Amino acid sequence: MKIVIFGGTGQIGGVLVKAFGARGDDVVVVSRSGATAARRVAWDGRSLGPWVRELDDADVVVNLAGRSVNCRYTPANRKAMFDSRVESTRAVGAAIAECARPPRVWLQMSTATIYSHRFDAANDEASGVLGGAEPDAPAAWKFSIEIARAWEAELLAAYTPRTRKVALRSSVVLSPDRGGIFDVLVGLTRAGLGGTIAGGAQYVSWLHDRDFVRMLEFLIAHEELDGAVNLASPNPLPQREFMADLRAAWGTGLGLPATRLMTEIGAFFLRTESELTLKSRRVVPGRLLDAGFQPAFPTWPEAARDLVARYRATQGSG
Repeated sequence: MKIVIFGGTGQIGGVLVKAFGARGDDVVVVSRSGATAARRVAWDGRSLGPWVRELDDADVVVNLAGRSVNCRYTPANRKAMFDSRVESTRAVGAAIAECARPPRVWLQMSTATIYSHRFDAANDEASGVLGGAEPDAPAAWKFSIEIARAWEAELLAAYTPRTRKVALRSSVVLSPDRGGIFDVLVGLTRAGLGGTIAGGAQYVSWLHDRDFVRMLEFLIAHEELDGAVNLASPNPLPQREFMADLRAAWGTGLGLPATRLMTEIGAFFLRTESELTLKSRRVVPGRLLDAGFQPAFPTWPEAARDLVARYRATQGSG
């Protein structure tokens, strides 16, 4: 298959490039800059250009483009996060509309953050509650919901009658690569800082990188699936248990706790937002499970052990 990946030079893009390339697919990365193992074509993230030709006769389009949310939500950063997602999605839709032989499926990145901050029940696609009106969530968290809604609205608005569209409401994807989220979590664990945050009751929805790839392969193959699809392990768990399992996998018992205030202060100095660790993201992949998908890593302890082993094999034991 020919697979065109927009924004494919980041961590998640690297996971897909490696996986699709290993199975013999023709992978093309469309990005502003950055190195990649696949052939790279340049674009500016918003305008049509020579890259449009890559979509004609492609089988699959995956759009991951968007400025990282791991930053302070200043007005400038908010605009960049919002515009980069909406404008890139609009450009991909316009390009597909121009194709004489358009791709069969468009897998468009979204986010599990679109769901509400909750502890009482899991959010699936059928009964999940979209966020933005929670009485116990800071008003600043609504911005992430606004981005997600605008992202998906742009996908829905794109006129691509011959191309199936899927909004990937993805939880955090964990891989052992340098600079990824798992790398950060391991760093905290090794330093003795990987403990409970603000009581640790908030749920962590996570996804093993190999199941992320397998879910995309499943979506490509199953033509009956379109619209919003949750990408997550079927077993989210409270943050206190999540970090305890990671410490056990790494082989350390020490994990200093942090209060909510300490987390807010730490986020400020790290130039990021506390929402990334304080929001309860309890999300499950209802539609994929109903369609017959079986995760290779359904529970966190086994996933953590695999990721730690691969991390040590590539990054060193520390």
